[in-house]
Amino acid sequence: MDLLSEYGLFLAKIATVVIAIAIIAAIIVNVAQRRKQQRGELRVTRLSEQYKEMQEEMAVSLLDPHQQKLWHKAQKKKHKQEAKAAKALAKQGKPAADGRARLYVIDFKGSMDAHEVASLREEVTAVLAVATPQDEVLVRLESPGGVVHGYGLAASQLQRLRERGIPLTVAVDKVAASGGYMMACVASHIVAAPFAIVGSIGVVAQIPNFNRLLKRNDIDVELHTAGQYKRTLTLFGENTEEGREKFREDLNDTHLLFKSFVKEMRPSLNIDEVATGEHWYGVQAKEKGLVDAISTSDDLILDKMKQREVVGVRYLRRKKMMDRFTGSAAESADRLMMRWWQRGEKPLL
Repeated sequence: MDLLSEYGLFLAKIATVVIAIAIIAAIIVNVAQRRKQQRGELRVTRLSEQYKEMQEEMAVSLLDPHQQKLWHKAQKKKHKQEAKAAKALAKQGKPAADGRARLYVIDFKGSMDAHEVASLREEVTAVLAVATPQDEVLVRLESPGGVVHGYGLAASQLQRLRERGIPLTVAVDKVAASGGYMMACVASHIVAAPFAIVGSIGVVAQIPNFNRLLKRNDIDVELHTAGQYKRTLTLFGENTEEGREKFREDLNDTHLLFKSFVKEMRPSLNIDEVATGEHWYGVQAKEKGLVDAISTSDDLILDKMKQREVVGVRYLRRKKMMDRFTGSAAESADRLMMRWWQRGEKPLL
């Protein structure tokens, strides 16, 4: 019995130590994951290699079984030789790449609040860390526009490439309107699909007013401000003609800034003709000088692959597992408030 008791006590001690180690390891892993979630993850994809693999797969599928067997044998030999050559270069401390210039591909699909600019700034920073003037950057842009400050910052991120002398091309397959075009015009070359929506160089803002409804129900709303124009139009208060006039003045000032920016980026444009708030399809936009060529991003990339190594750059912000399935209630509430704010006294591009 004493032996069994001692053995049981020994097992209990071992179990306690194991559990303690497991808890400490779980804490360390959890902290590491949280830090990684905050940092996000930069993903670099060699699009040239993906296309080459797809091309080879299609070519092989059209061969008869005997030819496929010979092809696979030849490829195995080729890969073995390439691996041997790369290993030899590595031993000499030389890069294994073929020395071709690169085309870095960034995707930007913008929403109204332009929160995607947080990833864009990381992607641009990553490209600037390694790019040379011989390299190029292609931004596949899709956005109907949104808040002024958000798209202003997004355009500024693309200007960082321009200021470093790195050729920048923007490809519009679907839409680059308003704030989206503010970003696109930074590029030295703009390509649009035939029916892509381009332009809409204008500013809009709207706000509902419930003052009369509240008055009918004997509900008073008090709004106190310090500064004559701290609030020009409100949701619940009684709006004045002076406030409306100031609101329109602010919209016009924003429009003038928008026009000046586009004119600076594309001096050849007849800005008064295109800055009416209208949008045009790709072919029409080319006639007006808003874009430089009619094509899709796919054809553009395939053409660039002939001379350049094409690399996709994407920065992903990690989400918690629970958020992936249920979504974040707080984020949803914030976005709902953002929509109301956007429709209020803050203008949209």
